[in-house]
Amino acid sequence: MVTAVGLALLLIAQLGALDNAGIEHTEKGLSRALVTYGISRGLNGIISVVQGTEVAIEPVGVGMTFTPGQILDPVNDLIERFSTVVLVSGTAFGIQRVLLDIVATNTFSLIVAILVIIAVGILWFARTLPLSIKIPIYRAAIIFLIIRLSVPAMAITTESFYEHFLAPQYQESSQQLLFATDQLNDIRSKSEGVSESANEDKSLLESAKDLYRSATSAFDMDQHIEEFKAAAESISEHAIRLIVVFVFQTIILPLGSLWLILKTIKWVAVRRTPFVLGSRYEH
Repeated sequence: MVTAVGLALLLIAQLGALDNAGIEHTEKGLSRALVTYGISRGLNGIISVVQGTEVAIEPVGVGMTFTPGQILDPVNDLIERFSTVVLVSGTAFGIQRVLLDIVATNTFSLIVAILVIIAVGILWFARTLPLSIKIPIYRAAIIFLIIRLSVPAMAITTESFYEHFLAPQYQESSQQLLFATDQLNDIRSKSEGVSESANEDKSLLESAKDLYRSATSAFDMDQHIEEFKAAAESISEHAIRLIVVFVFQTIILPLGSLWLILKTIKWVAVRRTPFVLGSRYEH
């Protein structure tokens, strides 16, 4: 049974299908992180522009200047932190890709194959070999086989978890952030239009005629402020949702998987005799 399991796992590792699937899943995650980082930087840029936009109303010489975009200042801080989280997540995907390339190399695969074949050969044909030689070989074969298979398996598992549980949340929140970017652009355009209209050189009669419209524009500041507040709430909510997605996929799940892998390797390393020798050798 041990021989069959060991050779089957070795065959899976050597065929490369698991590696290809792991690389494909990692590339999807990396592309997603890069796209989201672009969205976050674009949103950060438009928020910075909107924050500095001043709306000037000058009915018959009475000047009033508003900067309603300052409402977005806390949101801008959140988006900067969100960009950092996405950048870290993209880096994590990049590191995962490097690890996949390492374990998939011919050299690493050859080392694993040699160790497993030697361990199987000892199990069948060298039972009289001293335990001091057997045990290190068994341990090395098991540990290298775990590392060889666990890295692509971890990439596949985390991406599969994303596709089943996190993808709807990611897609909705990404679309909402893109919509918020367009919305802020529209609000900024309207605000600049009000300011330019108010700053045009006009005669006294024309200014008197525009007094009502100018006053109405001034009162429209309440509407602008409400629009900024709504945009701020939407951006904050969906940025936090995306932070949860990336933290869960690139930090929590990989750390949990890594902990499980290390615990397994430690169990193999500290066990007095590998299980392939049977319980009769325990004492």
